[in-house]
Amino acid sequence: MSEAPSTAPVCYRHPSRETLLSCSRCERPICTSCMNDAVVGHHCPDCVKEGRRSQRPARTAFGGSRAGQLGYVTTTIIVINSLVMIASAILGGPRAIVGSGAWSLFGSGTPLTEWGAVLGYAWYGEAVHGVASGEWYRLVTAMFLHYGVVHLLLNMMLVAQVGRYLEVQLGPLRFAALYLIAGLGGNVAAYVFQPANRMSAGASTATFGLIVAVIVVNRRLVRDSGPMMSTLIMNLIFTFTVPQISIAGHLGGLATGGLITAALVYPTLPHRSVKQLIGGAVIVLAILVAAWMQTAALLN
Repeated sequence: MSEAPSTAPVCYRHPSRETLLSCSRCERPICTSCMNDAVVGHHCPDCVKEGRRSQRPARTAFGGSRAGQLGYVTTTIIVINSLVMIASAILGGPRAIVGSGAWSLFGSGTPLTEWGAVLGYAWYGEAVHGVASGEWYRLVTAMFLHYGVVHLLLNMMLVAQVGRYLEVQLGPLRFAALYLIAGLGGNVAAYVFQPANRMSAGASTATFGLIVAVIVVNRRLVRDSGPMMSTLIMNLIFTFTVPQISIAGHLGGLATGGLITAALVYPTLPHRSVKQLIGGAVIVLAILVAAWMQTAALLN
């Protein structure tokens, strides 16, 4: 009796290719084109995909995505503010760029700033306007509007300086929340403490929050915050010495930025993300309650 000659195994993905290799996980035969080097032996493409699905994505020290290293949110903030400034200049003419305001460095108001700046309650254009009249959007839009190019550059330089660092440490989603909530808190502070007929706008409410955020993050990571303390002091001096600066807006953004950053960096596992979300929600709720109380006071 004669025996049939034995045949070599073939790759499960390429049946025409004989192979003596096999996946060290599922033991299916694989060819050299399909093998992926592993710590022990080789893995087939299917096992590699399965391993990636079960592997938790890398996170920052505070639970954020590592995608923050790309700086997309920081870049987006700068682009949005710049485009809004261009639109404001088109609507307002050359004086919207420079030539008025504090020491003639800032630009004048434009139809866009009149539409979106923080304003409590005032008559202009034959109608009553302001947050108290129902224009609540002003508490958000104001952080993307600027009075002139110098105003824009000062704020965007700070965003570029500290934004990338914070986005890396917190991740893009948490960094975006920090920027928006700090800006909202500063705008509500301006709404509450400024005269109701005074307009204010600018990303300073948010950037002051970013400055103190670096200090809080570095303290949590046991890093030196000396240079950023100097930046904070310089900006506070600027706030209190330059005319027509919204002191309430800057200090409100500073306080809100410190609170929201603490809510992001101090919660620990387990359920860190839930704790961060609850902390942020409490802060936003307190801001909105303050705005509602000011509205009630203006309308009574």
